[in-house]
Amino acid sequence: MPAVDVTDATFATDVIERSRHAAVVVDLWAPWCGPCRTLGPIIEKVVDETDGDVVLVKVNIDENPQIAGAFQVQSIPAVYALRDGAVVDGFVGAYPEQVVREFVTALRPTDEENEINELLAKGDEASFRTVLEGKPGHEPAVIGLAPRLPARKSRTPDQR
Repeated sequence: MPAVDVTDATFATDVIERSRHAAVVVDLWAPWCGPCRTLGPIIEKVVDETDGDVVLVKVNIDENPQIAGAFQVQSIPAVYALRDGAVVDGFVGAYPEQVVREFVTALRPTDEENEINELLAKGDEASFRTVLEGKPGHEPAVIGLAPRLPARKSRTPDQR
């Protein structure tokens, strides 16, 4: 999957919303930045090898100052990873491929996460309950299960 160029206008959809379904790596760069030109091909190659488990977006900070400000960018290249709308990791500077690979590998879903995602995708009551047996309070499973439960009347203390 090729990197997506993100703008101030598309950030919410291309990064925040997308991060609810896969880890998103945000590469903040500028055309005049030599280390950015070194890191760019490395991070693109490594993320591409994840077959969609991790998504790469690129932000030209000269053209998108709001995003740069939101990340409080003081030096580039700056790379941040987001999951579920929040930053979970990051680094500043150009690193060799092995370091970038370790960074990206840590973002890939575990076998347990893949299993949970498969169960959630089924969308049936039994699958949601299976997730909750292993992960009590798992928010997506709770939200998925709630409409499938029968409605119950609330009782006031004097009705007991």
